[in-house]
Amino acid sequence: MENYKYTENEIEERAQRLVSEMTIEEKCEQLKYDSPEIERLGIDKFNWWNECLHGVARGGTATVFPQAIALAAMFDEQAVSQAAEIIATEARAKYNQSKKRGDIDLYKGLTFWTPNINIFRDPRWGRGQETYGEDPYLTSRLGCAFVKGLQGDKLPYKATACAKHFAVHSGPEAQRHSFNAEVSEKELWETYLPAFKALITEAHAEGVMGAYNRLNGEPCCGSEYLNNLLRNEWKFDGYFVSDCWAIADFHVNHHVTKSAPESAALAIKNGCDLNCGNTYIHLINAYNEGLVSEEDIDRCVKRVIKTRIKLGMFDECTPYDSISFEEADSPEHNEFSRKCAEKSMVMLKNNGILPIKKSEVKTIAVIGPAADSRDVLKGNYFGTSSRYVTFLEGIREAFEPEVRVLYSEGCHLFKERVEPLALPGDRLSEALGAAECADIVILCTGLDATLEGEEGDTGNAYASGDKLDLRLPESQRILLREIEKTGKPLIIVNASGSAINTEDNADALIQAWYSGAMGGKALADILLGRVSPSGKLPVTFYGNADLLPEFTDYSMKNRTYRFAENNILYPFGYGLTYAHFECGAIDFKRSGETCRIECEVKNTGSYDSENVFQLYIKSFSENAVRNYSLKGFRRVFVKSGESKSIELEIPIEAFADIDENGNSVIYGGKYEIFCGFSQPDSISYMLSGEKASSMEVII
Repeated sequence: MENYKYTENEIEERAQRLVSEMTIEEKCEQLKYDSPEIERLGIDKFNWWNECLHGVARGGTATVFPQAIALAAMFDEQAVSQAAEIIATEARAKYNQSKKRGDIDLYKGLTFWTPNINIFRDPRWGRGQETYGEDPYLTSRLGCAFVKGLQGDKLPYKATACAKHFAVHSGPEAQRHSFNAEVSEKELWETYLPAFKALITEAHAEGVMGAYNRLNGEPCCGSEYLNNLLRNEWKFDGYFVSDCWAIADFHVNHHVTKSAPESAALAIKNGCDLNCGNTYIHLINAYNEGLVSEEDIDRCVKRVIKTRIKLGMFDECTPYDSISFEEADSPEHNEFSRKCAEKSMVMLKNNGILPIKKSEVKTIAVIGPAADSRDVLKGNYFGTSSRYVTFLEGIREAFEPEVRVLYSEGCHLFKERVEPLALPGDRLSEALGAAECADIVILCTGLDATLEGEEGDTGNAYASGDKLDLRLPESQRILLREIEKTGKPLIIVNASGSAINTEDNADALIQAWYSGAMGGKALADILLGRVSPSGKLPVTFYGNADLLPEFTDYSMKNRTYRFAENNILYPFGYGLTYAHFECGAIDFKRSGETCRIECEVKNTGSYDSENVFQLYIKSFSENAVRNYSLKGFRRVFVKSGESKSIELEIPIEAFADIDENGNSVIYGGKYEIFCGFSQPDSISYMLSGEKASSMEVII
């Protein structure tokens, strides 16, 4: 930008100059998330805490995109990047209007604590909905796309991203403030760290947030091991922020220090620049007691000032300053949210009942606690849309007046009755009456963020936001069984941020996730066949929670598709379309450090459709993962009867395995490559009828 011409060296010098003019007390105060003004230096007060998991969150009106796990189900880097770019534009629009009025509150700034790139290793974790799923490669690619879209590709940044929660953090929520995750070097580098490395070294995320837990004995917000990775190995030059009140856990829950000043000093010495919480109010005491030096403090203050300079906060940013509030929640942005919802919904089952033909149906019964719920559209960490289209509203808008749409809530989301003074099952007879009048029943089941989410944010006190098992709540299980007894054609639409076993005998099953403000429109388009479903599962759907490893066990044995041994209901990477796709032979060529894979695909079905082409590699070394690993993907659109040649380039590093010391090693020898529209496993083949192509290569 013409009015922003600072080089990296100039940014460094400017920050150093500002820090040198601060008193020690002012320096300490700049390391709080609610940083005060220093008028004489031209530093305005600023609240660092803001969220934008799937839209600008908790700060009023904004476009509400599908939840992060749903964005992952698109398997679409370009769409994720575009969503993030829209979010950044809306962030500037909202920041401009609030700053003009002196409103510098939390959730009003430009430093976003997003994305959550933790690995969704256990389906019981309530915050798994915030992630991009269970695979480190998919998480890396989508995480990088989000960061680049949010920040932009030049200074000043439109907004800044923050990779969280560093590191090895994925439940259980009830123990997160005291838990010690014990993980081998092999599993750290095989599963838990690749996405963080990618977001820092490739996408240059400006922020990193530390996790609440300890990692192999060290608290993550005061870890010498993690700080060395960030600053020395990965050359991270942004700011590091604690999770909120995590530093207080050092002495209160982890017991690695004895007092707040000791905790503040430990965090500062190990690179935690900014404190979300109140422990850094004790930082001046830590300095006075000799626990931390002014040089230590200066290093942290300079980093946070540099981030603000990179955002143009001390200068005019004419193109960004002129972004109008009208950009927030605009019709164009909502239309893109709808397209994301369409791409994210995963059709798990279809015996031919879908798509619905209006001419063959007179009455549809839309039943269930998720049918007319706005909460199942939102997920957690959400903004406020000016318009929501529930599943019921979307179906009505699409089908009426040609088709009569009946509605019954059917049951409470999880309680045994809807009306407090009524008998249990007080909406059941109504639901059955609607079903008996209908040609087709659309049963909308699932959860919302009151049942799965972050500790303290949910009403799920019995599990602190985590799930106890993989089933629907009992009220919904009763409703489902009774609806099935009617014998009416049944379509289930399930809204959740995680794997659910609906234990159904339905004719069709759609996993809708938390689909954003336009979720109802997207669902209706899919039900009518205006678009073909094309989402893929970014997580494995398991059959039974009792067969899962202990929730507190961070070993990857029998977890996720790469290590799974049994208990798979619907596999990672699986999802049906209204078309049928075939893959031809694979052509493989290596040129130096790059490999090119080419495969012809054909849509032999009767519908034009998008689908997600997937590349997996199977290694046979002693350090290979048990099954195989995703190493490439591309969303493609293929018309009925059309063939396309799909070409992917992957680095030779894609053939590496991780040894026991965490080193990436290309052992060479025989590998197997698979190309298709799902994993190359027998369950995906059985469910879809589409077989992956394969070939052996020698590296």
